[in-house]
Amino acid sequence: MAKEISGFIKLQIKGGQANPAPPVGPALGQRGVNIMEFCKAFNDKTKSMAGKPVPVEITVYKDKKFDFKIKSPPASFYIKEAVKLKGGSKEPGRNIVASISKQQLANIAKEKMNDLNAHDIEEAIKIIAGSARSMGIEVKE
Repeated sequence: MAKEISGFIKLQIKGGQANPAPPVGPALGQRGVNIMEFCKAFNDKTKSMAGKPVPVEITVYKDKKFDFKIKSPPASFYIKEAVKLKGGSKEPGRNIVASISKQQLANIAKEKMNDLNAHDIEEAIKIIAGSARSMGIEVKE
């Protein structure tokens, strides 16, 4: 018999830096999950992604046990890292703050391929290019 699910929690935590402070503690505490157990497991699995924002989907079961799935960091993080920016444009579409090459987009698309809703790398590149444009970053051919 399958475990009965009581809910899902989606969080974004810096890799290797989960602690009981907000937002982690309150989100897990209200579901009755052992916060320290989650923090230790998450930090062990994300040591290689230290400092990067890591989205995580936590499945909470009726017996207060949990499973979690780690995703790759957001496309915006990779884009900012590739063009060495702190943040995107305040007025995307009007102000262009940087430019990104097709090769950089392809590298980001390869990293994110598992989390994207795309059948092949060309479609994934288009998704990442759209994210870059919405941040005010020009896509060079």
